[in-house]
Amino acid sequence: MKFFTFLSAALLISGSSFATEYKIGDLKIDHPFARSTHSAQTSGVVYLRIENKGAVADKLIGASSPITKQIEVHRMTMEGDIMRMRQEDSLTIAAKSTLNMESGKGYHLMLVGLQQQLRVGNKFPMQLQFEKAGKLDITVRVEAAKPDFHAH
Repeated sequence: MKFFTFLSAALLISGSSFATEYKIGDLKIDHPFARSTHSAQTSGVVYLRIENKGAVADKLIGASSPITKQIEVHRMTMEGDIMRMRQEDSLTIAAKSTLNMESGKGYHLMLVGLQQQLRVGNKFPMQLQFEKAGKLDITVRVEAAKPDFHAH
């Protein structure tokens, strides 16, 4: 019985160590992650999920991290067979809605001027700046790049 109690506790602790949820004001940020990079890459990408539980919209107006010179909000769209990426000044999170940043779809945070390679399993700090909610410090975990990720 002691073994099962220990196993249950270990699973609970290990599961919570992967929980990456942050809250500020009416916003909840889930699973911030970056894709791994090659040693010669000078840019990278971060994805996350932002849920706005509030009655009014908020905006992501900036982000920073010591591992990169700057972070830009980018929007990716497909026009026929051509992928277009455009920098946005800010990113609105509508009231009572969720914005999912996903590979190959919509928005992402572009790390411009990386100071180090992003290796699977590593973590790095990032600060998000919201217009209404304020500043939020988060930790970004580096995950393996998808096989076709670097082809884009």
